[in-house]
Amino acid sequence: MSMNEFNKPVIEEFRANGGIVGGPWLGVPLLLLTTTGAKSGQPRTNPLGYCVVDGRMVVIASYNGAPDHPAWYRNLAANPTVTIEAGSERFTARAISLDGDAWDRAHAEFLLRNAEIASHHARTTRKIPYVAFERID
Repeated sequence: MSMNEFNKPVIEEFRANGGIVGGPWLGVPLLLLTTTGAKSGQPRTNPLGYCVVDGRMVVIASYNGAPDHPAWYRNLAANPTVTIEAGSERFTARAISLDGDAWDRAHAEFLLRNAEIASHHARTTRKIPYVAFERID
């Protein structure tokens, strides 16, 4: 099953239920991130768990500890302007990769909420990015 096939019913359930998704996502703060494909120029939507850190929504580009960044993260390098859907709200934002103290705070918050994140970091040699979103509309 491709990621698109996996994500499609999650996205549909999210939109049908004002941001609430059951199954393994039940109780997890979830957003839909729509990026512009770096090669295709087409919109790409991904459901992602998030935390609020320093007043901003933050996601992790862990890709479950894979050696490469997820496609959505590579899309941000080409175009950091994104659409965020959270609950029943939809807005435009600018994606910012965190570093230094901001990265440390995001990492600590994600570990508090999901200890499994530590294993993602342990499975890869890349520094896993945390991305914050600043509303621009």
